[in-house]
Amino acid sequence: MKMTFRWFGDNFDTITPEQIRQIPAVKGVITTLYDTMPGEVWDVAAIQKIKSRVESAGLEISGIESVNIHDAIKAATPDRDMYIENYIKCLERLGEEKIELVCYNFMPVFDWTRSDLAKPRPDGSNVLSYDAAIVENMNFEDMLESLGSKSEGFILPGWEPERMARNKELFETYADIDEAKLRENLGYFLKAIMPTCEKYNIKMAIHPDDPAWSVFGLPRIVKNKEDLHALCDLVDSPCNGVTLCTGSLGSNPDNDLPEIIRSLKGKIHFAHIRNVKYLGDRKFDEAAHLSEDGSLDMYEIIKAFVDIGFNGAVRPDHGRMVWGEKSMPGYGLYDRAMGICYLNGLLEAIRKGGKK
Repeated sequence: MKMTFRWFGDNFDTITPEQIRQIPAVKGVITTLYDTMPGEVWDVAAIQKIKSRVESAGLEISGIESVNIHDAIKAATPDRDMYIENYIKCLERLGEEKIELVCYNFMPVFDWTRSDLAKPRPDGSNVLSYDAAIVENMNFEDMLESLGSKSEGFILPGWEPERMARNKELFETYADIDEAKLRENLGYFLKAIMPTCEKYNIKMAIHPDDPAWSVFGLPRIVKNKEDLHALCDLVDSPCNGVTLCTGSLGSNPDNDLPEIIRSLKGKIHFAHIRNVKYLGDRKFDEAAHLSEDGSLDMYEIIKAFVDIGFNGAVRPDHGRMVWGEKSMPGYGLYDRAMGICYLNGLLEAIRKGGKK
């Protein structure tokens, strides 16, 4: 496994590549052009600039998260082919720079949902949290206000103000889109981009829905093992695969993560690894990576990745906010760095134990 760290860029992140370089075993970052909107064609000079910035710190760009997909593609509006062409141009420009991994999602309107971005814990840290009882008593405008009040002034990925200002229009756009139609639209998109992906060896890795159920009545098609296999079957290409996010899939305790990982051998292109603590029906807190801090068995998860011979990029996903750090919620330096050290320890123990 190749250990990486998410970095949003100098103008958007409190963390620097130089700090990331000091975390043991981290050789690359997962980044993006954070100031681009879905549907825009990425500027070649901007790609080269951020690549040079990362490499100047002794790292590599291990992947892009994300080249966001325009809602016209997800909802199959009349202009979707134009936006697919723009997406293909982005892929071509990334491919020319030898960037060969793109994480993306196909969630309508917004990418993820939490009821609290800074829930206090007994140890003095705070975490992202989800409580369906709270969410179901909110309207979408209430959700926007709640997230904005605890965002620490950062633009949250998937909740960009320009798009969220159009939330009523976006909900209307998806009014007649059910899971079957959304999956059909995903298949159309993948079939269109796969020739370019295969030309440049770009692995497209879809991110699971977060959380793994419908929110505000929107369709969700990447919730469980069956959904993941269905999307892999949409296009038979080595470039069509998944981002195995343990926190997103793990939000539903019915998802057997080690079994899902083993079932997707050869189709996992990227992994997000984090822990969650179950508190009730569709109620959870994010947790430290340590198994006993949450409800997921991180040893068995890492062992499953080792068992299938996974050697792709991995990053610690959301961390707690600890030691008074102020950053984008879930994306501080300290707890994610601790998470990497814990994952590295598990990985070394599993590999060495398997040789005895």
